[in-house]
Amino acid sequence: SILINCYCHLGHMGFAFSVLGMVLKRGYQLNAITLTTIMKGLCINGEVRKALEFHDSVVAQGFLLDEVTYGTLINGLCKIGLTREAFELLHKMEGQVVRPNVVIYNMIVDGLCKDGLVTEARDLYSDVVGRGIDPDVFTYTCLIHGFCGLGQWREVTRLLCDMVDRNVNLNVYTYNILIDALCKKGMLG
Repeated sequence: SILINCYCHLGHMGFAFSVLGMVLKRGYQLNAITLTTIMKGLCINGEVRKALEFHDSVVAQGFLLDEVTYGTLINGLCKIGLTREAFELLHKMEGQVVRPNVVIYNMIVDGLCKDGLVTEARDLYSDVVGRGIDPDVFTYTCLIHGFCGLGQWREVTRLLCDMVDRNVNLNVYTYNILIDALCKKGMLG
């Protein structure tokens, strides 16, 4: 797995797959870590579609993957602007044994906000809360950034109050977003 990871980070996916073939030839069992490493390598080398195809073939062979694998794929999709497809993968994931965690939801919330789909991101946030998953400072920061960009101060205030109610502390990124947005609106006080 370490060697595969090295080749992936060097951009030598052919070598990574060769090592994967050697692993199989020698009779070793593949695990989610090795398979995720390959998928992450494909994603970071700009081959997200191939990573999804590899995922589909691995699942069809009966391999069980974990939330790290799905997070890797969802992150790859969001980074290239395919947030809707990431959202579809999330729905597939929800139908399986693997349950999404706050990190996976955050990736999609962030992707939706960056795509200007802040209302959809807020709806996903509401779903997350409804499922009993506690949003974290990153969830709120993404949403606050999105609503600040739209000038929807009521939503920003509502999110800040929710953070206080849930005992989620603002971090330097959240403060910077708020200060930047307020300054741009001429609200220096």
